[in-house]
Amino acid sequence: MSISVDEYVAAERDPARNPQTRITGLMVQYYHVCRRELWFMSRDIDIDRETTNIQRGTHVDETSYQGSRKSFQIDGRIQLDVLDSGDIMEVKVSSALEKPARMQLLFYLWYLREIHNIEKDGVLAYPTERSREQVELNAETTAQIEATIEGILDTVAAETPPALEKKPYCDSCLYQDICWM
Repeated sequence: MSISVDEYVAAERDPARNPQTRITGLMVQYYHVCRRELWFMSRDIDIDRETTNIQRGTHVDETSYQGSRKSFQIDGRIQLDVLDSGDIMEVKVSSALEKPARMQLLFYLWYLREIHNIEKDGVLAYPTERSREQVELNAETTAQIEATIEGILDTVAAETPPALEKKPYCDSCLYQDICWM
């Protein structure tokens, strides 16, 4: 059994406590895409970051909204983009995996509020689709994020990866060779 969300928050707020698992936005995204992928990543089994899909996403992120956002790193592991309006922005190539992107942004908003006492709203942007969506942290989304945190902590604490589960995007996943060998 992993730690509770309250224990996680307490450890994050106190640098001397150094939480065993430091959750990142990418971990939240992976949790909602594929828990097996999250487990591999938590073991430092990483993907090739030079693939076309990864580079395309990086290019869209780096070239969109250049004049209206600034990037900040929080606690050495969370990279936030802040719009001129003060909203936190998450940029994605496509809305195909909308829930993981939304949850990643909600995690950033939750982290700012719970760990640093900073209240912000968010914007989820898909520049190639020319769409943006406002995202806010409320009671319902807070409960979803806290359930996600518990799920992540349980997943990474497990001795073995979650069961193999065929999903529509497995064929384009960069972990497919590990999963399906």
